[in-house]
Amino acid sequence: MTCPNPLDAVTLADYWLGQLPQPEEDAVDEHLFSCDACGDRLREVIALAEGLRSLAREGSLRMIVSDAFLQRATAEGLRVRQYTPAAGGSVQCTVTAEDDLLIGNLPVDLHGAARVDLSICDSLGREQFRLPDIPVNPAANHVALQESITMAKAAPSNTLIMRLVAVEHDGAEMPLGEYTFHHTRSLPDPGGI
Repeated sequence: MTCPNPLDAVTLADYWLGQLPQPEEDAVDEHLFSCDACGDRLREVIALAEGLRSLAREGSLRMIVSDAFLQRATAEGLRVRQYTPAAGGSVQCTVTAEDDLLIGNLPVDLHGAARVDLSICDSLGREQFRLPDIPVNPAANHVALQESITMAKAAPSNTLIMRLVAVEHDGAEMPLGEYTFHHTRSLPDPGGI
């Protein structure tokens, strides 16, 4: 069974999160009452959202987190390992089997930055990955990056360089801060390597 006017995933997600204006929410309600195909898609969106929420709580995602998220995690008894290198500085870091979350606090002045990207680089400064247009609070004095605890526990000793950059409307980039993390593996390698 197909729908002649299917609701898109963004609309369904906004509906599930209660973020639609009332007239639009009412229209989606009416559509869902008569359309099994879109009801099935809504259930898929809900399952995906719950899966992502679960991964975030487990510390398995690399993402920007809020201070409220960290306070809630601590209050729930999660072991949060945090490192805060100075801008332009470096820090020695590791994780243990007991750690639940790994946070890199990146001190930065965000005033005037309309868009901020986080560039993750190898030890030579070559970009390996970028989180574009990260959520930031211009009044905050830091950005909190949750690194995947799952990947960190399995990672060999290595060095990562994190760069926060302001991106102008014309695409020009202005460096805001660079932070070096020297990770030392503390868990035994399951492969014996």
